Amino acid sequence: MHSSQNKKNFTLPTEKLIKDLKSSRKGLRQKEARKRLRRDGPNKLPEFKTDSLLAIFLHQFKSPFIYILLVAGGLVFATGEAVDGFIIISVLLFNAIIGTIQEGKARNILLALKKISKTQATVLRDGKEMVVSDENVVVGDIVILREGEKVPADAKIVSSNSLQINESSLTGESLPVHKTEGDSDKNAVFKGTNVVSGTGTAVVFATGKNTSIGDIAGKIAEAEEELPLKNSIRYLSRLVIGVVGFSVLVLAVLGLWRGYPIETIFSMAVSIAVSVIPEGLPIIVTLILARGVWRMGERKVLVKKMQAIEALGQMKVMVLDKTGTLTKNELVVREVWMNGKSFEASGEGYDPKGKIYLDGKEVEPLNHEDLLLAGKIAAFCSSSLLAQAGRAKIWKVSGDPTEAALLVYSQKTGFKKEDLESEMPKLDEMPFNYELRYHAVLNRDGKRKFLSVVGAPETILKLSSKIWLNGNNEALESVERKKLESVLVAMSQRGLRVLAFSFKHSEDKSLKKTNIDSLTLVGFFGIRDELRKNVTESVALVKNAGIRLAMATGDNEITAKAIAQEAGIYQKGEEIILGREVEKLNSRQIASRLNKASIFARVTPFHKLKIIDAYKKRGEVVAMTGDGVNDALSLVSADVGVAMGKIGTEVAKEASDIVLLDDNFGNIVNGVEEGRSIYKNIRKVILYLFSTSVGELLTIFGALFLGMPLPILAAQILWLNLVTDGFLDVGLAMEPNEKGILKNKFHSSKKWLIDKLMAVRIFTMSIPMAIGTLYLFSRLYQNDLNKAWTISLTTLAVFQWFNVWNCRSDEKSVFRMNPFANKFLVGATGIVVGLQMLAVYNPFFQKVLRTVPLGGKDWLVIVAIAFSIIVIEELRKFVYRKFSE
Repeated sequence: MHSSQNKKNFTLPTEKLIKDLKSSRKGLRQKEARKRLRRDGPNKLPEFKTDSLLAIFLHQFKSPFIYILLVAGGLVFATGEAVDGFIIISVLLFNAIIGTIQEGKARNILLALKKISKTQATVLRDGKEMVVSDENVVVGDIVILREGEKVPADAKIVSSNSLQINESSLTGESLPVHKTEGDSDKNAVFKGTNVVSGTGTAVVFATGKNTSIGDIAGKIAEAEEELPLKNSIRYLSRLVIGVVGFSVLVLAVLGLWRGYPIETIFSMAVSIAVSVIPEGLPIIVTLILARGVWRMGERKVLVKKMQAIEALGQMKVMVLDKTGTLTKNELVVREVWMNGKSFEASGEGYDPKGKIYLDGKEVEPLNHEDLLLAGKIAAFCSSSLLAQAGRAKIWKVSGDPTEAALLVYSQKTGFKKEDLESEMPKLDEMPFNYELRYHAVLNRDGKRKFLSVVGAPETILKLSSKIWLNGNNEALESVERKKLESVLVAMSQRGLRVLAFSFKHSEDKSLKKTNIDSLTLVGFFGIRDELRKNVTESVALVKNAGIRLAMATGDNEITAKAIAQEAGIYQKGEEIILGREVEKLNSRQIASRLNKASIFARVTPFHKLKIIDAYKKRGEVVAMTGDGVNDALSLVSADVGVAMGKIGTEVAKEASDIVLLDDNFGNIVNGVEEGRSIYKNIRKVILYLFSTSVGELLTIFGALFLGMPLPILAAQILWLNLVTDGFLDVGLAMEPNEKGILKNKFHSSKKWLIDKLMAVRIFTMSIPMAIGTLYLFSRLYQNDLNKAWTISLTTLAVFQWFNVWNCRSDEKSVFRMNPFANKFLVGATGIVVGLQMLAVYNPFFQKVLRTVPLGGKDWLVIVAIAFSIIVIEELRKFVYRKFSE
C-alpha cells in the first residue's frame, strides 16, 4: 500500500526525519512553506480527467455503429440522395446530444460533491498554530491532529495523547488504530483518514500524489475500463460489417451474372448497406439507457456512464465491501454478559433509545442490579460526546466510536452521564492507552472512591482477582477463568468485539498504573458494527436473482464470517479465503476456488484487485461495491464499480461507474432489475431491427436471383428504417419491466447481443416478409413499376407493424399480452400508420419516395399477406413453450 520511500520516512527516528526534512518541532517558517508549495505543488490527489461538454459530445461518436452509419451516410450522399444523407446525419447528432446531456449531468453532480469535500488543516508555522486549506500543507509541516478532523497528508507522529485514527477508508478495517510516537509500526498517519479520538502532532513527509492515497489515485487515473455493452456492440458492429461485406460481394457476383450495369450494381450495393445497417439502433440504445438512468436517478442512484446500468443487469457476481457498504460503520453494544446471563440491547445506531432483553423478554434495568452496574461503568468509561445534528436530528458522536457505543448503552439503562457525574464527581482518569489497553476512571462515591475499568478482556482478566456473582464479590478461580474464556470465544464467533468491564472500591485519591489491580470482573460488552437497514432483504433478492455474492474485507475471518452469515452472504460449507492465500496464488488458482468462496478476509486493495481479475478470467460479469480508497482499484477493474455517495471517498466515487447517493445498498437491487430490463429491451429492439433488415435484404436478393428489378429503392429503405422503424422501435424500447424479472432465470450472452433463439426468430420473421413482398411485387412490376414499388414499400411497412408486437416476448402469445401495458407502442403504431398514408397519398412524399396511390383492395391483400408474420411467430412460440415445459 505504501511506497518504499514512504516506508523509509516513517521508519526513520523522529528527530532525524525532522532534520532531513529541514523542519523543526515549531514547524516551518511561513516564507519557507510558500516556497515549498511552489516547488512541490498543492497537496492534491492526481486530477481525474474531467471532460468538457464538447469532449463528452465528441465522445458520443466513438462507437463502431456510428462509424458504420457515417460510411452509410457517405454512400447515400455519393448517390446524390442528399435528403437521405442529412437524415442519417441528424440521427447521429440527436444521439450525441442525448448522451451528452446525461453524462454532463453526472459530471456536474460529481464536481459538486468534490467541492463539498474540501477540508482544512491546522499547522505550526513560525511557532504558531494556523488554519490553512489542506491543499496548502507541505512537506516538513508540523500538523496538529484533533478529534473529528481529517488527516491532511502522510506524516510521522511527533507526539500523541490517546490518538486513534479510523483507517477503514484506506485498509478496510473497521476498528480505529492507536497511533503512538517512536519507532513502532503505529507511528504514521495517512492522508484521507480520520481522527476519532485523542490529539497529536505529526511531521509531514509526503503530500499530494506522493501519499499512499495518491499512489492509488494515480493508478486509477491511468486505468481504462470497458463496459460489457460497449464490448457487445463492438462485436455486433463487426457482425453487421461482415454481413454488409458478404452481401455486397454476393450482389456483385449476381449482378454481373445477370448483366446489370456497374452503376446499377453500385446503387443496389448502397441499398443493401442501408437495409442491413440498423440506423436507428444507436439512438434507441441511448434512449433506453437514458430512461433507465433517469429512473435510477429518482431512486438516488447516480449513473456516471449510461452503459453501466445495463451492465448491472448482466452481472453474475457481486463482490461487496463490508465496512460502509454492508455495515453502517457505527459501533453498538448488542450483548452484555454478566453473572452467567446474556442480556441483549436493541436500538438503531447511536440513537440512545432502546430496550434490554433477557431470554427474548424485555426487562426493566431498575430491577436488575447487574444492568445498573454495567450502565454506570459504561458511562464513566466513555469520553465520547453524543448529540443530534441537522434538520433530520440524526444522532452523531464525536470521539472514540467504541466509547460512544458504551455511552449509548448507558443511556439505554437509564443513566445520563452528566447527572451521574454530578452525584459521583470524577477525581482522576487514565484514558485508553494502546500499551495499557484499558480506560480507568476514579469517581467519588460518598466517603469511598469508585474505580471503573473497561478494556481488552485478556488485560482485564489479568488485573482481576474477583468476579461479580449474584451481587457479591467472589474469588476468580481457574475453573471460572476457563468458563470466561469459552464465553469470550462464543461472543467473538458471533462477530462481536468484546470488552471486559470491572470495578473496585478504592482508597486512592489518584490513579496510577500500579494501583489498577485486584479488580472485580463484572462481565463483557459485546460490540458490533451494525448491518445497514434492509441489507439482509437486499442480499436475499440479489441471490434469488441468480447473482453470486462474496464479501471482501480487511477484518479478521471470525468477524467477517459472523457479518456475512447475518447478512445471508455466507452459507455453511462455503470457503473463506484469507489475504495471505490470495498473495501466494495466481489468478488462475484463485479462479478455481471462487465457486466455493463467499468471504475474502484480511485482504488489501491489491488482493481485491487480484480477486476481481480472477472472476473476470472466468468470463463472468462482476460488480464491486465500496466506499474507501482501498476499494478504488477494484472498482475500476470490475465491470461495474458501485461507490457510496455519502461516506465514500472522492477516490472511490471517481473510480466508480455508479454512485449510491444515499448509501442505500438496497438500490443496487433496483439497479439489477433496471439493468435486466434494459438488456432485454435492447435485445427486443435488436431483434425487431435485424429481422426487418434481413427481411429487406432477402427481398432484394430474392429479386436479383429471380431476375426481377430492384423491388425497393434506397430512399424507401431509409423511410422504413428511419421513419417506420424509428417510431416503432422507440415504442418497443418503452416496454415496461417484466414481472418477476429478478426471480426468473436470466441469461445474457457473454459476447454477442444476439443468441441462438434470436437468430432463429430473425429468420422465421424475415422469410415471410421477403416471400410476401416478392409475391406481390412480381404480380405488378412488369405492368406498373411505380405501383409495384409502392406495394413493396407498403407491404414491408405493414409487416413491421405486426412484427413489432411479435417482439414484445420470446414466448408469450401476442394475444395474451395486454396491448395497453405499453401505451407508447400503441401510439407509435398509430403514428406509423398515419405516416404510411402520407407516403402513399401525399404528393410531396409521392415525389420523394416514388409512390402512387393504392386502392382499398390493395390494402386488404397487403394486410392479409403481412398478418402471416403473426401466424408463423405464434406457431413458433407455441412449440417453444411446449419444449420449455
